[in-house]
Amino acid sequence: MDPSMSVLVIVHTESDGALATPALEAVNAARALAQQLATPFHVGLVGAVVEPAAAALGTCGAASFRAVAGDAFAQARYATDVAAAAGIATAVGADLVIVPGTSRALRTAGGLAQRLGGVADTHVVGVAASAGVVSITRWFYRQRIEGTMSRTARPWVIALETGTTPAWAGAPGAGGVEAVAVSVETRSAVTGVRAPSTGEQTVRPDADLLLVAGAGWTKKQADGQVHAEAAQSAILGFLRASKASLGGSKSLVDQSGEGQAVLPFMTHLNQVGQTGSSPRHRKGLATCCHGEEPHVIGWRFVTERRAVNLNANCGWAQGKADVVYVADAFAVMKKVNELLGA
Repeated sequence: MDPSMSVLVIVHTESDGALATPALEAVNAARALAQQLATPFHVGLVGAVVEPAAAALGTCGAASFRAVAGDAFAQARYATDVAAAAGIATAVGADLVIVPGTSRALRTAGGLAQRLGGVADTHVVGVAASAGVVSITRWFYRQRIEGTMSRTARPWVIALETGTTPAWAGAPGAGGVEAVAVSVETRSAVTGVRAPSTGEQTVRPDADLLLVAGAGWTKKQADGQVHAEAAQSAILGFLRASKASLGGSKSLVDQSGEGQAVLPFMTHLNQVGQTGSSPRHRKGLATCCHGEEPHVIGWRFVTERRAVNLNANCGWAQGKADVVYVADAFAVMKKVNELLGA
């Protein structure tokens, strides 16, 4: 082991100065890696306000807290974010730099490595050290093959995929912050933020439950009619009551993209599967899906999987789900919504 090797984790604070779950996961991963290397680790904070984040991490065991703070660093912007990260990494003299796999951090990971004269790897799902050798784990070939690799080049910037490691949950403490001076010139200005209201939001990465809707919701039912409005009411009603995240099979989102007014709230952002996202929710419930291989690949990291389908021989029943309910999804979700509203 090499005690001289330094580990740094760089995270961005939220508007209130707190840290989101991906940031806490990155801190915990850096802490564990430093323990395996028997070397200290440092925390870098970037944002408008950083004191609440430093206090929340006060007992994490970091050797130091370095920060670049101010209004210029409140919003995600490449010029300011990469300059702040490079300034902190240079001040620490970091050999290993861990960042969360958020869109903000991923945008600057490559530029940060270039400024430091190092290398970068993204979408990493695990980082560990053995006998002083640091290795990372990630998926290849549409997440069908898991591989482990190591690098000798330093500094090494590692972007950790969210949901792959437990988040730091220690007690708060007094974390003294050392400011790092960074000079930046910006040619853009953030004039405001537009976001959907809570009731309209269907993609919730931090939700415990993922509800996936399949094309069966838009097919003719037992009475020979299509009940798109009833499907919309059942799905949105469940999402609002449970605060679950919504996923969709490729066949369903393609129908929406072709202009068919089936489920107007469903877009390709909801697609789960080989050509969509691979969520990491604790539980997943597939409704009116057949459990085809491309769709199931997107469920690789869902811990508990259940499905509702009228076909007892569907793909979910072939060892791809923990529990399969052979029932009408319309009737099941109607009853569930009644129970949630009780």
